[in-house]
Amino acid sequence: METLMAFLTVFTQPELLLLVGVGTFAGVYIGAIPGLSVTMAVSILISFTFSWDVLPAISLMIGIYMGGVYGGSRTAILLNIPGAPSAIATAMDGYPMAQRGEAGEAIGITTVMSFFGGFVGIAVLALLAPSVSKFALTFQPRDYMLLAVLGILLVGSLSQGSLIKGIFAGAFGIAIGAVGMDPLTFDERFTFDIPLLTDGISFIPVMIGMFGVSEALMQLHHVDSKAMRQTLSRIVPSFGTIRKHLPLSLQTSTIGVLIGALPGTGGDIAALMAYDHAKRVTKKPSRPFGQGAIEGLVAPETANNAAVGGAFIPMMTLGIPGDAVTAIMIGALFIHGLNPGPMLMVEQPDMFWFIVGALVTANFFMLLFGLTGIRIFTKIVEMPRSVLIPLILLLSIVGAYAVNNSVTDVYWMLGFGIVGYFMRHYGYPLGPVILGVILSRLLDDNWRRAIISEREDLGQFFMGILTSPLSLTLFVAVIVIFLSQTPIWTKLRKKGKA
Repeated sequence: METLMAFLTVFTQPELLLLVGVGTFAGVYIGAIPGLSVTMAVSILISFTFSWDVLPAISLMIGIYMGGVYGGSRTAILLNIPGAPSAIATAMDGYPMAQRGEAGEAIGITTVMSFFGGFVGIAVLALLAPSVSKFALTFQPRDYMLLAVLGILLVGSLSQGSLIKGIFAGAFGIAIGAVGMDPLTFDERFTFDIPLLTDGISFIPVMIGMFGVSEALMQLHHVDSKAMRQTLSRIVPSFGTIRKHLPLSLQTSTIGVLIGALPGTGGDIAALMAYDHAKRVTKKPSRPFGQGAIEGLVAPETANNAAVGGAFIPMMTLGIPGDAVTAIMIGALFIHGLNPGPMLMVEQPDMFWFIVGALVTANFFMLLFGLTGIRIFTKIVEMPRSVLIPLILLLSIVGAYAVNNSVTDVYWMLGFGIVGYFMRHYGYPLGPVILGVILSRLLDDNWRRAIISEREDLGQFFMGILTSPLSLTLFVAVIVIFLSQTPIWTKLRKKGKA
């Protein structure tokens, strides 16, 4: 009974319910603005909620977190500018749908599937948190490295054309991610003695420039063409559409929970891996991937919202943050006299169930706010291009500047925007560049930690892979996925069908 009362606390106290609703509403619109990250919003909130009681403070933060993860999909669909890294994969099929006049349907599917993924993540948090947490803890540095290699192999899914060009773009992204101080030795890498490069290149300006500015420059080629009228007769997806994609959404939600539960990963990697999974398992997509496939929206949106529940699992059970936002929340809990970790579940189980209840409430608010205001939002893509292009550039500049309040980031954003424009012009995909930047640090750090832990003995390193069931499974997955992208695999499949 005490557990149930703790779970229902948010529902029974109007003040907490209002704070979750306000937080979710704010999160949706903060997440939709490129550069204004959920991490930034929650970190700012801590200073405002320092003197509050713990329950109102946590209610507001959870609302912003849940709403912000979803909100990034809005601008990804309407303007091809992902509001957050977790919406990069959403833009690949969401923006083509908007160009076909189907922005309303795309946002509707995105909202419902985000709700579904969020619910799966919360259910796993509530029912299986200790088990998933124990599994996540078994990951060694070599397993994280293999996971990063698996992620890099997504370059084949994100290339949407020439694999060679995709590999080049991915390598370019890894090189960008490696610029700056070495986190282990503090030596400078790829800085060419230029002080500006010492701190590295922030990931957000690269993403905004590559997607936002390059899109504005591409639109200049069609400045006189009429804007596509959007069809808004069908926003909420039909029951048949939801039922058809239920198996895929369950699979990608599971991917989201597991990736989200791994410390140091997050919704962006989960969404990209889910997108790759959807491309591999979907035999007959509604349209080809990259041209407005519904499956290309279902997979990343279920995964990135399921990752929210996953990120809370190590935080609540072990005191280890699953991502940057939960790291800040751990700090907030400490400020309010709580000690997140194994003893929290024992000494204050009511706090665990309160957070589960707040997540459920925020998920319902996200569905409500996500399905409203679509008509106003879709007017954005019906604007004349003479208005739309400056708007994209303005949003891009504001977003890049907001990351660190730095004009330098704006210059980086503009520079990568021009690079992105030429890459698109000559048929180089942009997705692998962002993938490379995201995974560069994960791959680099964990490769070196793994090899140092084996005293730089490569033989011992590979023996560790072969003797660990988890490492061996990941290694086999790497080999299979690598081979599946070679011409040999294609020939074997054709022979098998013949």
